Amino acid sequence: MNKITLILQREYLTRVKKKSFIIMTILGPILMAALIILPAFLADWSEATEKRIAVLDETGWFYDKFKDQDNIKFYHVYEGLEAEKAETLYKRGDMLLYIPLPELNLPVNAQLFSTKQPGLSVTAYVKSVMKQEVENRKLMASGIDPELIKAAKAKINLSTIKVDESGIETKSNTEVEVGLSILAGIMIYFFIFMFGVQVLKGVMEEKSSRIVEVIISSVKPFQLMMGKIIGIALVGLTQFLLWIVLTGVFVLIFQLGFAGDIDLFGQQSQMLQQAGNDGNAEQFILVMQLLNDTDFTTMILSFLFYFLGGYLLYAALFAAIGGAVDQDADTQQFMLPVSIPLIFSVALSGVIINQPDSSLAVWLSMIPFTSPIVMMMRIPFGVPLWQLWTSMALLILGFVGTTWLAGKIYRTGILMYGKKVDYAELWKWIRG
Repeated sequence: MNKITLILQREYLTRVKKKSFIIMTILGPILMAALIILPAFLADWSEATEKRIAVLDETGWFYDKFKDQDNIKFYHVYEGLEAEKAETLYKRGDMLLYIPLPELNLPVNAQLFSTKQPGLSVTAYVKSVMKQEVENRKLMASGIDPELIKAAKAKINLSTIKVDESGIETKSNTEVEVGLSILAGIMIYFFIFMFGVQVLKGVMEEKSSRIVEVIISSVKPFQLMMGKIIGIALVGLTQFLLWIVLTGVFVLIFQLGFAGDIDLFGQQSQMLQQAGNDGNAEQFILVMQLLNDTDFTTMILSFLFYFLGGYLLYAALFAAIGGAVDQDADTQQFMLPVSIPLIFSVALSGVIINQPDSSLAVWLSMIPFTSPIVMMMRIPFGVPLWQLWTSMALLILGFVGTTWLAGKIYRTGILMYGKKVDYAELWKWIRG
């Protein structure tokens, strides 16, 4: 056990001192913080630029129909098109909305002249105003009061409520759960592959440089493999926790630096509420409430367990592959079969999030090779405790089994050079 600890320390300290680890540990949180900061910062900056639109309406239908928005101001002009283009675009620097008088049809065509890209919010608002006015006039021409149509419209509010075995009711939102499910599953997939491949590369480097021959003279192959796997696991866990902490620190520093001038989350919520109608605003508020009520402690603890469990299981197999081959090209024939369960889990993510309680989802969340991804996809929807504990127990047993299996391959292949290894050869090593 002491030798495993020494190998673990060597692997951990060697990797955390590398420039690549330090750079990625700092760069990762900066990029994640930027995803939070930039939208609010750019939104605040863009709102400071007011857009003015001159309306040349030959129909007269839309006079005073365009109301000023937060950063969009409308005013009417009455000269000819060419004269107004010269005056509005080149002298004032504004945009020109031209609504021509149709000869036969309704005024459903318009042109927006601008020296710069007008933006989606501008075009969407102009089209919505014109659409509403044309529809109202068509209804009135048919003898139908548009207000009756509005009064006949109904908004359906469907709340989903989970009832557990003890009868406790909690509100839920499928959209929020789907988002958390996909995020958790993809992160597990990413981390298992990223740090699992590091184990494979590390074993191959030591084998190709013949350093392993010196190490094996002092420790058993199984001890070397376990020390390497656990050491790299701690490296991954350290980097993951540092990403979470540093991202929060960077966001907090930015928020304090601007002294409240830019409210990161308040600004984004205001933008989303203004972007839609009242129903969408209410939906957004509900989503924010559900996020606040989400048990992120359980999510994070489950993520850490399934990351470590899944990594340890697959890292043992990656270590066996690294010990069995001499060159990168030879790893492909073994990497694909080992990776298929992970790829299969991600490929079935649509089925899992659509039917998280189906037999397929439950069984895949129990099988150790697929449970790290599938169970993390199911947890946001709510998983019975017996299924969660069973999945965790099977994952631990799966890790023990794959480690035993990988150890038999590793101890033979680590000192074998210049021989092309196939599946028949691996089977001999396992049986031996």
